[in-house]
Amino acid sequence: MGARVAYLAAGIAVAACLGALVGCGGGGTFNSGQRAPWRATTEEACLASGAIQASAYVQPMEAIDGPGVCGLERPLRVSGLLGGGVGVTPPATIGCPLTAALDRWLQTSVQPAAARYFRSRVVEIKEIASYSCRGRNGNNFGQISEHAFGNALDIAGFRLANGQDIVVVNAWGRGTARERAFLQEVFAGACGEFYTVLGPGSDRFHYNHIHVDLLATNARHYCRPQPGTPVADAGGDPKSTAAITPLSFVGPGAD
Repeated sequence: MGARVAYLAAGIAVAACLGALVGCGGGGTFNSGQRAPWRATTEEACLASGAIQASAYVQPMEAIDGPGVCGLERPLRVSGLLGGGVGVTPPATIGCPLTAALDRWLQTSVQPAAARYFRSRVVEIKEIASYSCRGRNGNNFGQISEHAFGNALDIAGFRLANGQDIVVVNAWGRGTARERAFLQEVFAGACGEFYTVLGPGSDRFHYNHIHVDLLATNARHYCRPQPGTPVADAGGDPKSTAAITPLSFVGPGAD
């Protein structure tokens, strides 16, 4: 919880800094200014708490320093979450606070939803963006993205133990009742765990994934679109998971 409090306390000041991008890495290449000191402090506090331990699935990396304000002091190469029980493909470069938040979200929201709607569990998440030195929505002349600090992840899909893939771009509005209910439930859970959550329908940039990050804006959670109410149960959909042929899973350690 300490890491989340630190991000919340810093959110208002940082939002103002990022909004102007003056002395905060401004311009299209973020080549000036300094990274906010609270980011490194929050990373260190998370690691000191023991919430995340180095393992075959969570490997410390060399510090990423630049260009400009981009980077993080204690980056992690994360190929598996929940002790390796949930693979991350491809491996993500993110910080300790986000890694810990992803673990909590998987444990409290994602796995219960998978059990409820599919009588299965999530064994892999497909991510399409972790650390990246860039502006929000790819606009390098606007506000800098939390991806530039290893503080954001874009999730495009989930694989279940029974072999079923739930792909956000396909299942969000056009999937089976259970797929849609699953995505709404995990999205709602994300809105409680992370500070900024964006999904299909929020804007044209997030049509194919769920974006999560830990930067609080004006000390509030920002969640778009508003999560819907799940409308299916495990037995209410005509598509049975028993008819799905399980696919082989190579495990979170594989590249």
